[in-house]
Amino acid sequence: MPKSSKVTQREHSNEHVTESVADLLALEAPMDYKSSQMSMNMPGGGPPPIGKPDISPDLEDGRPAWNSKLQYILAQVGFSVGLGNVWRFPYLCQKNGGGAYLVPYFILLILIGIPLFFLELAVGQRIRRGSIGVWNYVCPRLGGIGVSSLMSFQYPLPWSECPIRRNGSQAYVEPECEKSSATTYFWYRETLNITSTIADSGGLNWRMTLSLLAAWIIVCLAVIKGIQSSGKVMYFSSLFPYVVLFCFLVRGMFLKGAVDGIAHMFTPKLEIMLEPQVWREAATQVFFALGLGFGGVIAFSSYNKRDNNCHFDAVLVSFINFLTSILATLVVFAVLGFKANIMNEKCVVENAEKILGYLNSNVLSQDLIPPHVNFSHLSTSDYAEMYGVIKIVKEDSFAQLGLEPCLLEDELNKAVQGTGLAFIAFTEAMTHFPASPFWSVMFFFMLINLGLGSMIGTMTGITTPILDTFKIRKEVLTVGCCIVAFFCGLLFVQRSGNYFVTMFDDYSAGLPLTIVVILENVSVAWVYGTKRFMQDLEDMLGFRPCIIYFYLWKYVSPVCLIILISASVVEMAISPPGYNAWVQDLAMERFQGYPPWALTMCFALIIVAMLPLPLVFIARHFNWLPDGSNKLSVSYRKSLAKEASNLEDETRFILGKNPSEAPSPMPSHRAYLGPGSTSPVELITNSTSISGYGSGYQTNPAPPKSES
Repeated sequence: MPKSSKVTQREHSNEHVTESVADLLALEAPMDYKSSQMSMNMPGGGPPPIGKPDISPDLEDGRPAWNSKLQYILAQVGFSVGLGNVWRFPYLCQKNGGGAYLVPYFILLILIGIPLFFLELAVGQRIRRGSIGVWNYVCPRLGGIGVSSLMSFQYPLPWSECPIRRNGSQAYVEPECEKSSATTYFWYRETLNITSTIADSGGLNWRMTLSLLAAWIIVCLAVIKGIQSSGKVMYFSSLFPYVVLFCFLVRGMFLKGAVDGIAHMFTPKLEIMLEPQVWREAATQVFFALGLGFGGVIAFSSYNKRDNNCHFDAVLVSFINFLTSILATLVVFAVLGFKANIMNEKCVVENAEKILGYLNSNVLSQDLIPPHVNFSHLSTSDYAEMYGVIKIVKEDSFAQLGLEPCLLEDELNKAVQGTGLAFIAFTEAMTHFPASPFWSVMFFFMLINLGLGSMIGTMTGITTPILDTFKIRKEVLTVGCCIVAFFCGLLFVQRSGNYFVTMFDDYSAGLPLTIVVILENVSVAWVYGTKRFMQDLEDMLGFRPCIIYFYLWKYVSPVCLIILISASVVEMAISPPGYNAWVQDLAMERFQGYPPWALTMCFALIIVAMLPLPLVFIARHFNWLPDGSNKLSVSYRKSLAKEASNLEDETRFILGKNPSEAPSPMPSHRAYLGPGSTSPVELITNSTSISGYGSGYQTNPAPPKSES
């Protein structure tokens, strides 16, 4: 080691090496590490203080911890597995070529999903803080990342038939229902009671308002005691949806046409796989399926013990999420295959009646009908044969007949997006189930559990960083946040609320959250340093993470996210901003552009979501805002103190001074810092900053190395 290095200078002086970098970082008086509890098991360590129990750093921290590993995994699964797994993933799978969509999704899950999920788990577990505190330490000037991330049944079923209206002695079917379908009418008119434009609010829907209030009361009760209460809720809310999905899959496989739907799901359309739109939508789904950027992942992992194997957790939860999407898609396609067969048979019956009418009126000749066709038991194959003959013979006047081909493939290709899949297509299919009220109760109870699991995770992601930053009672904060969330949610339970749901989904989540996650990636991989982060992981986990993560975090994931952001911006620029409005007179959806005030609201959502990023950066740059370095968790400060003490003792051992006090050599895994790594001692002595998460404390730079 050069004699001019800082450690050598201190060893040649008479100054006793007790004031370590971790003491400065923790803003505490110098600690005697030889007699401290952190190093009492090391050679030369003194006995523990008399009368002081042997408390682990996690307990000394005063931070709550998960009761079991299972409880933690279920909490992460409950947060990441949500309504999008039930309706958005199956829709995208159907839209983008069935089995062909699964290939880019799985590739992007490996390249983006698992590495970034692992990154969020690791920083939360390492720092033991919420999203605000974590990014303050990784890079104080990018502390705005954390702020931006906060942001009875009856039989028959009421949607099985159109309602009958009476005008005196006359009875007639509701026209709006007759023009659409019983299920579509029930969703738009009875459930949402939706207006025809976003400009017409229509007032609050009182049924939905009460449901919103009940939902936030449940979330408040589940979160008010922290993970002690929410963790217990997760045992039910995370596991119950799997029971329901499995029951639906078993029941669905016995439905007529279920095999047709599943075969359609796994039939790849390879020509679609090469389209950029498929990859963009697959990347977006991976991104949102794992809950990245919302703060919930970091909040949950911050309650883990510091030596928890978060790499195993990241891989496990990611694959559970993926397999849940596959399970839900199997259920959906089995049910849609059943529904497609029902609708196809209905189409055959209706068009067969048209043909009979044409035969009776001599528009069509009886010679056009194959002799084996029996109209009383007309199969789809018989109709297809008859349709083909009529189309060839009556080629000139065929369009005037108004006959439809009634192909099963056409019914299966009718994609239904978002809420329409869960509340229209799925519920319509359930009207044909035996014991349909039971299955309806199970299905909607499952949706409630999926929604509550995500709401609990999101609320934990909001309250945890606030509790870490400010001294406030947990109960008061939780109740306050739930009350604010309820009043904000009133916007979505107006009669026009469904249009605002679409607006927020398109503009407040996509682009801002993608920017939040890429800044998380950049702050760890490029600002803090991938080598340093890999070393932290090695110290924390006790083994060397796979070298592939070094390159994924540093190069692959940022590039993929930049491409995703660029594609999102281009799509927003070329696609006219608007929404699908339900027109009552036409009983159908029609695309409408947003009025000027709504356009202003759309762009305001993007700006407000990203505003903390530049504000915190500027405030920290000009020292208007403290960087939060003095708020490191106790266990993290002590871990830094232990590492600094170990390095000082190791340096003393290498230099040959006081060998009797020297600890045993460092484990071999300490030397790994990534490609082109240097030794731990050289890393510390030649570094100009503390090896801590954005502490902001600087050491004097080492003088130039001299030849020795």
